[in-house]
Amino acid sequence: MSTEPFRVGIAGLGTVGASVVEILGRQAGTLAQRSGRPIRVVAVSARDRARDRGVALDGLTWFDDPVALARSGEIDCFVELIGGAEGAAKEAVEAALASGKHVVTANKALLARHGPQLARQAEAAGLALAFEAAAAGGVPVVKTLREALSANRITRLYGILNGTCNYILSRMEADGCSFAECLAAAQALGYAEADPTFDIDGFDTAHKLAILTALAFGSEVDSDAIYVEGIRQIAPLDLRMADELGFRIKLLGVAERTATGIEQRVHPTMVPKSSSIAQVMGVLNAVTIDADALGELTLIGPGAGGAATASAVISDVADLAAGIVGPPFGRPAATLDPSARAPMQRHEGGYYVRLTVHDRPGVAAGVATRMAESQISIESILQKRPPGSAPSSDKHGRSGAPVPLVLITYAATEAAIRGVLELIAADGLVSEEPQVIRIERD
Repeated sequence: MSTEPFRVGIAGLGTVGASVVEILGRQAGTLAQRSGRPIRVVAVSARDRARDRGVALDGLTWFDDPVALARSGEIDCFVELIGGAEGAAKEAVEAALASGKHVVTANKALLARHGPQLARQAEAAGLALAFEAAAAGGVPVVKTLREALSANRITRLYGILNGTCNYILSRMEADGCSFAECLAAAQALGYAEADPTFDIDGFDTAHKLAILTALAFGSEVDSDAIYVEGIRQIAPLDLRMADELGFRIKLLGVAERTATGIEQRVHPTMVPKSSSIAQVMGVLNAVTIDADALGELTLIGPGAGGAATASAVISDVADLAAGIVGPPFGRPAATLDPSARAPMQRHEGGYYVRLTVHDRPGVAAGVATRMAESQISIESILQKRPPGSAPSSDKHGRSGAPVPLVLITYAATEAAIRGVLELIAADGLVSEEPQVIRIERD
């Protein structure tokens, strides 16, 4: 074992950065044995020197400027935990690579926007750009895709990649409370930011999916190619109906091979209760990979939090200390295929459709007729009235109170579903915008 330490500089001392310092100190002996040399944090960068982070920082060199830390001759590896696609994070990572330093990052936004460019820079210099922590926190999906499944052709990858959304949907299902109430609870517990837009509108999941798609399919990272919907419109009724129909609702990121290219999408999804991913509740993350040789593999674990994310960061640092360096995306960046975007309108699958219809005879038949005319087959149809109510209309046939009408379709295209809903609206059969949720079967 070499006595020459592998010197680490950390930019960003939030919850994750402080956990990295703490774990590297606590596990120093074990990590040295596994990596073949000691690993030491020698320098850090953060905005507030006076803040108590709960870890000892005595004896470490402090840099106010993360770019200066990235260029420092004191370090062998630069760990970027600042966050953000532009600004200090990007400048510091570029500076580290230009100065001959390996880079470890948990920054999914940076990689989703600039991953191929940074990978080319790292490869040209014979350096590492490692990012296990960037796409599902403590779940080791990056190494699984890049290394463990290298002999497999992957056909589909999908997963729960945002713990905030999974917590909200789990809480809505368990307690029957509204989206707004569950979001407030998530914020009170620290699971959601004061401005939760990035999480609940699906953008965080999209960034992570872009990274995993590149690893799984050898395509360029392209977050702009991803169709994105969030969970704001999910109502307790949808979760009750899903339960009655044998499903759960999850916000999924899905990437799969199709005849027209790699389809990438983020949206609320109904998954069978019998599936592994349906059992993942609370703030946990999960990724299911369909591979030709292995079959189906599901990885489940904490997707956020200081210790879990730090664990993934340190796994990369330990690899680099051991001299394990390879192409960031599992193959040379120059060989990544241009992202062939499959139009969402061509997506084909089953759908849950909830219509708010006028409570009068013949409405369900009118909806079913329009579906048949559009060659969309209905697997099941349910009309739910409030307890104790009955169909109502006056002598002129005017409609009574609105009621939900729920349909589950067999496989249909997105374009066909959207088209038939326009026809149903034009017929005057609905009183509100329809709720449409895609179904992802095993």
